[in-house]
Amino acid sequence: MRYFIQFSYFGKAYHGWQRQPNAITVQQVLEEALSMLLRAKVDIVGAGRTDAGVHAKEMFGHFDFSEIENTTDLVNRVNSYLPADIAITDIFRVDDTSHARFDAIERTYEYWITQEKNPFYIESSHFIWSTLDVDAMNRAAEILIEYKDFECFSKSHTDVKTFICKLKKAVWEKKGDKLVFTITADRFLRNMVRAIVGTLLEVGLKKIEPEGVRAIIESKDRSRAGASVPAKGLYLTKVLYPENRTK
Repeated sequence: MRYFIQFSYFGKAYHGWQRQPNAITVQQVLEEALSMLLRAKVDIVGAGRTDAGVHAKEMFGHFDFSEIENTTDLVNRVNSYLPADIAITDIFRVDDTSHARFDAIERTYEYWITQEKNPFYIESSHFIWSTLDVDAMNRAAEILIEYKDFECFSKSHTDVKTFICKLKKAVWEKKGDKLVFTITADRFLRNMVRAIVGTLLEVGLKKIEPEGVRAIIESKDRSRAGASVPAKGLYLTKVLYPENRTK
């Protein structure tokens, strides 16, 4: 039987989601917890890959196991065992053909910027003291929606077969004491959001004009785009599936 698991994590202590040979990851910690409590080896397929230090407010995975009588009880037991920076929200039965990664139709990320020194955001946002032209950053963000090939924002020497992503939303908004960039697409390339934010910040700092983003995208050259911003400000906030995902 196939089950979906919904969870969240604060990524500071982890070398990303996916298992690594010599580093602790979220996938490893979750699989070990479930395997111990279910007394059988559990392999989780995640909805995507977050890099080292990136956080997830909402993440999904799937695993196969014989019937679980009480998933609510399992959620509580696993949460009691997990470290404080990983939390399971739900475990639920799905159709055996459901896939956490391939069935996802949309993903949303946020990037948090703070512009006043605040010790409570030291590990969860990127501090920039300089004045930013947010209107210009939003004009540049609107240009992103016009394109589909984002090779210029992809990590170099990656093994992806295509750089095509369908962007649905890209906007900067003031939310309380933070400046938040929200971006939604069907898929993202490795390091893509952090490279986009780094480029838009150069627009905000008046190092490049908003229209200059076109030349960067069309160049397909990673060296033309801005530097990647720190991982600590990046959050996966939503993974969307078709309504008929659950059984």
